[in-house]
Amino acid sequence: VNETPIIGFIGAGRMAAALARGFVDSGLVAPENLIASDPVPTGRKAFGQAVGCETTDSNAEVLAKAKVIFLAFKPHQLDEATETVRDQFDGSYLVISILAGVRLAKLDEACGGLARVVRVMPNTPALVGEGACGYALGQAATADDGELVKRLLCAVGVAYEVKESLIDAVTGLSGSGPAYGYTIIEALSDGGVAAGLSRDTATRLAAQTMLGAAKMVLETGKHPGELKDMVCSPGGTTIEGVHELEEGGVRNALINAVRSATERAVELGQE
Repeated sequence: VNETPIIGFIGAGRMAAALARGFVDSGLVAPENLIASDPVPTGRKAFGQAVGCETTDSNAEVLAKAKVIFLAFKPHQLDEATETVRDQFDGSYLVISILAGVRLAKLDEACGGLARVVRVMPNTPALVGEGACGYALGQAATADDGELVKRLLCAVGVAYEVKESLIDAVTGLSGSGPAYGYTIIEALSDGGVAAGLSRDTATRLAAQTMLGAAKMVLETGKHPGELKDMVCSPGGTTIEGVHELEEGGVRNALINAVRSATERAVELGQE
């Protein structure tokens, strides 16, 4: 599967453009081997400029040119986007959906029941090449399909295969997680401003500190608790700050944030 096939996007929004840009920048796909459709002219134009590929308002044209198809519109548009091309889909198509909350069974049905379907939960840091994605393979999808999907998603970050029943947990953790991160960065910045730093300096220090901490976890392979202990000198400043976090229930709040967002993802999937 080393040859990357022609890739089509139905829906040409920001996430689609981020993925396509990532594929091109990483050398996986040449712009001439990409095509995207969108009913909105401004969306098509922006995608075409960002990626340097052909765009169209016809979903049928995308299916005529590409055998790997990303579904990248709003979840409620699924029937509208696929009804005119449903008969075009057959077993030769690999359909990769980034529609939040739309289950494999529903995707399968929307694509006529013959295509190989994969469900992906990306997140917005894919826009800067630092995405964290989970993906689940449908019944007809092959091991080679899984390899291709992983290779494509790794062009914009990291990707992990999970069972479909765990995609909701991926949604609650990494799908929604950037917002938790932004909230933490903003609050740290507020603390810096309260202590006398300028807003710009405080925000940059806070963001870089979170980036650095994340990198330490990923690159040292050490448990986050061990890394935390390494910063906490006996009787020092850091353990005082950590004590305040514990008193404020930060750990509990973050666990509950992931759980609540996961539960909401489950609910949305049933609607």
